[in-house]
Parts: sequence; structure tokens; C-alpha cells
Amino acid sequence: MEKDNPILIVGAGPTGLAMALTLWKTGVSFRIIEKRSGPGEASRALVVQARILEHYQQLGFADKLVEAGIPLTSVHLREGNEEKAAFKLSNMGKSLSPFPYVLSLPQDVHEQLLVKELEKSGVQIEWNTELVSFTDEGNEVHAILEQNGEEEHIKAAYLCGCDGAHSTVRHRMKVEFPGGTYDQLFFVADVEANSEELIMGDFYMYMDGEGFLIFMPVRRKGIMRIIGIVPEQFSQQEEVGFWDIYPSVKEKIHVDVTNVNWFSKYRVHHRVSEHFKKGRVFIAGDAGHIHSPAGGQGMNTGIGDAINLAWKLASVVKGKAAVTLLDTYETERIGFAKTLVSTTDKAFTNIIGNHLRGRLIRTIVFPYVIPFLLGFSFAQKGAFKTLSQTRIHYQDSDISEGEAGNVKAGERLPWVELDSGDNFKPLQSFDWQVHVYGVVEKRMRDFLQSKHIDLHVFPWSKEMEKAGFKEHAVYLLRPDGYVAFAAEEQDVHKLDEYFTRFTIRSLFS
Repeated sequence: MEKDNPILIVGAGPTGLAMALTLWKTGVSFRIIEKRSGPGEASRALVVQARILEHYQQLGFADKLVEAGIPLTSVHLREGNEEKAAFKLSNMGKSLSPFPYVLSLPQDVHEQLLVKELEKSGVQIEWNTELVSFTDEGNEVHAILEQNGEEEHIKAAYLCGCDGAHSTVRHRMKVEFPGGTYDQLFFVADVEANSEELIMGDFYMYMDGEGFLIFMPVRRKGIMRIIGIVPEQFSQQEEVGFWDIYPSVKEKIHVDVTNVNWFSKYRVHHRVSEHFKKGRVFIAGDAGHIHSPAGGQGMNTGIGDAINLAWKLASVVKGKAAVTLLDTYETERIGFAKTLVSTTDKAFTNIIGNHLRGRLIRTIVFPYVIPFLLGFSFAQKGAFKTLSQTRIHYQDSDISEGEAGNVKAGERLPWVELDSGDNFKPLQSFDWQVHVYGVVEKRMRDFLQSKHIDLHVFPWSKEMEKAGFKEHAVYLLRPDGYVAFAAEEQDVHKLDEYFTRFTIRSLFS
């Protein structure tokens, strides 16, 4: 079934590409189709969060993205050429992640790097290919594809819709996509401008009682990304371009624009699909959830969906786990999506709102309160955990069991730097594994060897205690680096029960 009926990925944006790369890592057959003729050519999403870089490190190419991008170092609040406040972003996550920063990387560069990784692996994306329709037959999915006017009928083990907010897959699944749309009309532009005084890797904001503008250098000095709200007098106008709103922009941030490379207007939506799974059909990324751009979470959340789903599909297709494992994709990711949409909605509404609260946030909280709070290490760490998505957990998932020390099943494995590297290096196997921080008993060692589950033993240190680990405890890790099972005692019977309940085996045994 694996070779004859590959997994079909619809959409080759960051979500679909991340899913394809993860499936390739696990050795599962797939096809990836995209109706566009090639990777995106606009910068669009600009940040890659630490949790996604950690996943890319597991897949073997995080260093290439880091080399192509720029870690964000500071946020500046300005009015014209005058700086009103600033706060540091660099190394906010020191001691929390091997990537203790937010990486600035235009989406088109990001996509091109992922495409190159796929092509290097011998995978060809099927460009100019569109999903026409599909039928879930219970034991497989029948799909009709169209390329250059010719139809192809195929069979797939599973179908994954990574095809964006206007998803054909979601539409044909016939699931609701409830939510709403903000009243304001937003714009984004990449322009050539006098930005010599702006620091590469720094992020600039203008805020007043009426609204905000975000601007930063991208790619190189002299190229600037500007994001803001279209002035009210143009918001109902059919045809409005950057030069129409430029006088308002220049008045606030004193920037001299010489050329516009890309300009787009858009409405911001906040929606979550009622289901991410229906039979053998799944959706991920913008196909399942869209929300405000607050915090740079959208693209990163889609990539997180893809990796969560891909290792589970690989496990089931290869006969390494019960098919019920696939049900945990929706419960884990839809819960996070709903929380994210709710929190970003509240934050965004407060930031853009033309009410007293919104004006106070823009004129008092951002320039004065937030820089003060971020002067404290606890606030920096809390902000980093939220922005970086390292705080995401699946404690309520059916496959999360137990706790040891301050580490609960369902949480991301805490990162610990070691003299010889770190405790994340073994995760590059992208397979089930057990970590023991201390000493492992022979009975546990022998049991894991019989199950073909890799065991990694780390000498105990104070850093491990600070990270929340319990000495000599057992931590079973999922392929995606989350703790699946944790126990303070090295109880072979309990761990064996866990494996049996979900018929889990090593992905590569």
C-alpha cells in the first residue's frame, strides 16, 4: 500500500513542503502537487520561530535557514526620526533553546530553501497541478488531478490539504470554517527606500492614537517592509495603491520611498475549521486556521501542524502504530489553533482598536510598560516561550502519560546544553527514544534493546535539575521531540503497557 498508494500532499507552501520533508525523512512514499508554477516570489511571512528551527534541526537543515536569515535583535518604537523606546530581542531564549532568538527570513527565501532540500533528496514537486476532486473510499482516497488540461485519476493512502485559506480540500470535506473578519483594511509593501539608518535585524514600529505602522529592512539595506492600516479615506476605494497612502506613511515615519517592489491589501480573518480530519483526509496550516499576524505565528503554526501529522501518518502507513494514533493529530493541533486564534484576536483587537483601551496600549503600554517589563529575565523568558512556540504542549492528548520532576508528558523536551553538545542531538534520528538523566538500570536497558528503542543516558548535572528533570527518571520521546511518557521510577512494566496500548514500534526497526 505504501508504494502503490502514496500519501498525497496538496499545496507546496511552507506547510506542504515541511510535511513532504518529514515524510521523506521517515522513508514514506508521497506525492506533492501545487497549482502554482513555482515557489512564491513575495516575502510575505517574515519570521521563523525557534520551535520550527528545532524541528528543522531534526530534519538536518536548520543551519541553512539560519545562514540565510537574520536573528532579530531589537524592537524600536519611533515617531518620525525620534526613538521613543526600545527593547532587546536577541538571546531572549538563552538556556531555553539552541535557537534563542526570532529569525527574520522572507517567506520566498524560506520556500526556496525547502524546495532545494526536497530536490536534493530526489523529490520533484508537481507544479501546475491542481486537485479537481476526491472521494474517501474508506480504505483509500480516489483523487482526480489536472495538469495542463489533462486529468489523472490516482489512489492515495491519505490526502493532506496544505492548500491555504481557500482550501479546496477543506471545502470538499464539507466542514465549517467559523470565525470573523476585522473591519480594518491592511496593507503590506516591500519598497526601496532611504533606510540606511535602520539596522538589519531590528524591527521598528510607529504607534499613535489612530493606529500603527511596522517597518524593517529586509534582504539588504535599502529594501524595507512596511505594514499598516490603510487610511480610512481609502479603505472603501476599489483601486488604491501604495502611492495613494504614501503621504500618510511618510508623515509618520519620515521615509523616502523611490520604488515599490510589491504591494498588497488584505483583510485579516480569524477562523478555525471545525475539524482537521475526516476519515483519510486531513487539513493543515491556513487550510485549518487563519488569524491575525500578531506575534508572527501563522506560518510557524502551519509547519508545526505538518510535522505533527507527518510522523503519525508515517507510523501508521509503516505499520509502526495503531491507526487510532491519527486521531491525536486533530485533538492536539485544533486545541492549540483555537487557543492561538483567541489570544491573537484579543491582542490584535486591543492593538488596532479605535477605542480608549487601544489608544492607551499604543501610546502607554508599548512605549513604556513593555520595555520596562522586558528588562527582567523572567519576563523575557516568558515572552520567548510564547513567541517561539516552545510552550506548546499536548498534556491532554491520549498519547501523553505521566510526569517526572517538573516535566509532564505532552510537553516539549526541555533543552539542556552539555559539554559535548546538547540533549537535542539524538532527536535527529526522528524516532522514538528514551532519555535517562542519571543512571539506567540493566533491566530497562535490556527491555529497550528488545523493543529496538534507542536509549540515551546523560550524566546528571545541576543544569538538568534547573530544566525540570528528575534524576534517574525515564522520559520516552516521540519522533517530534515531545515527551510521550514520563515516570520517576524505571518501571519496565508500565512502559511496556504504554507501547502495547498504541502498538508503538520504532519507525526504522
